[in-house]
Amino acid sequence: MKLNSHVQAAFAALLFTGLLSCQKDMATITNKTSDAATDSAVKRANAANAFTTYTIRAGQHYCVGNSYPSFEAPALYFTVQFDSSAIYQSKNPQNQHDENKLYGFSDNNSLHHQYSARFGWRWCNNELELSAYTYNKGVRSDKVLGAVPIGVENKCAIIVRGDHYDFVVNGVITSVPRASKTVKAKGYNLLPYFGGDEVAPHTVTIKIREDKSL
Repeated sequence: MKLNSHVQAAFAALLFTGLLSCQKDMATITNKTSDAATDSAVKRANAANAFTTYTIRAGQHYCVGNSYPSFEAPALYFTVQFDSSAIYQSKNPQNQHDENKLYGFSDNNSLHHQYSARFGWRWCNNELELSAYTYNKGVRSDKVLGAVPIGVENKCAIIVRGDHYDFVVNGVITSVPRASKTVKAKGYNLLPYFGGDEVAPHTVTIKIREDKSL
């Protein structure tokens, strides 16, 4: 059966309208998929760049939620940012030189008072000093690494080099002895801790982000 010209025109218009509608639907789906992928990528990037804020409450040594997650790696890379809460005055002036603990790990698959490496920190002489704070065969040692500014990001690392550790602060490397026999650092993470002899005089907050490299 042949269709007259009016019916044919109407039928063609209907097909064209349907095709346009399908194209618009496909474009909408494609755009939504693209937007979702972009949002997901942004969220992953934000998560990768996110800091963890460690809080040590007034009157305490340990940070809130302190734990000892296992750690095994050839190096520990992280970025730290202090704020004005890192400025404090100890009750006993002699304790102003005590080392607070920042971040690091136990080593040699042992307890940290036997083998460990971490950064120490203190507010001393009106500046924030970082130090290399280690235990080897139960003997503690510390070495001042220098001062860092508060309110900015500072890149840090502890790199295992066989018989020594390389402590890195904003590109400056300081080597200290290592007696551990494991090829890589092996033990558990050590989180922020205030003291020394004294507890935190007020709430202290420290932002840390673990990195894959310097």
